[in-house]
Amino acid sequence: MQKLNYSRDELMASHAYAQPHEEVGYKLHGGFDAAGTYISPRTLNRWPAVKAWQDQLTGRGFPLIDVTVQLLKRSNYPNIAQQKFLLANGLGETLWDSLTITGVIEARGRALCEFEAPDFQQIIADDVSNTCTGHLHKGLLYAHGMDEGGDPKDPTYGAHDQMWFATRDLLFGKDRYALPEIPESIGRPDAGRLMPQLPAGFEQLILLLMNVLMIEVRAEAFFSFCCTVMRDPDNFADRRMNAEQAARMVERIRTDEAIHVAYLQTAISEMRSFRFKTVDGGTIEGAKMIDPIWEGMVHWHAVTQADFSRAQTHETVSKLLLALPNGAALLAQFEALDDLAKAA
Repeated sequence: MQKLNYSRDELMASHAYAQPHEEVGYKLHGGFDAAGTYISPRTLNRWPAVKAWQDQLTGRGFPLIDVTVQLLKRSNYPNIAQQKFLLANGLGETLWDSLTITGVIEARGRALCEFEAPDFQQIIADDVSNTCTGHLHKGLLYAHGMDEGGDPKDPTYGAHDQMWFATRDLLFGKDRYALPEIPESIGRPDAGRLMPQLPAGFEQLILLLMNVLMIEVRAEAFFSFCCTVMRDPDNFADRRMNAEQAARMVERIRTDEAIHVAYLQTAISEMRSFRFKTVDGGTIEGAKMIDPIWEGMVHWHAVTQADFSRAQTHETVSKLLLALPNGAALLAQFEALDDLAKAA
């Protein structure tokens, strides 16, 4: 019989590490077992819990929603070939900016530690005590926030924010370029009430979970992009050992993020299976309410935001290339490597 109910302390528990996690001057969360394998923080019980909740859900006949990168309709921009071209021409600034911005955005994720998650049992007619949804306010959101931006009560160990900065420093050195402008948000902006059947606070949390889940899906594509670029022997030729270590750092972040994708996928999938109490005293099937909003969230991240980001990056890259000798020819070569343009 799988365990389905966990205390906050259980969900926050970590493995016993044989070695600490330190890199280029950063003390970082997580650690290594005796064989040198990286183990994410606070996953001693989180992983077994999430897997048990998933098994319970599918055992009831409800599928897990798709959260693979197949949801994304646009590839990374610049793509791998274009990034290699930029690096070969001495332009690492866009990659530096991406790594730095990612680190800053990750630091903002610590806000999940400060978020007072409500108990969803208040608005769900079914018993959620033994579900992922029923544990969101019992440490799942807090643990996620700690993974992204560190422990608000103990700044000793860095989290994903500093792991991305360490990755950047390994590739380029700490102060290679000026700090970029950081976007205010990478999530879908407020579109007004989308679930008026629910109290506003619960609606906001569900939309937050969806937003964060799609950000995690986009992150998976970025992990793959980074590892491929960093492991290409033609790139960072004078820092090959550092580049290999940077790729390993990205893989550690990727390992950490897997639990975030899994619990968010589980919670949203569970919500599709529940009956929600509405503000007018009735009930509504979760799937009828969740599905169209999830579809819109996916489209915004996969298409709308991707196209907007692409346009911004193209403008930046164009300026950098045109500032070089023979810049117009270089820009033409860069654009000839564009997957989307080829497809069109």
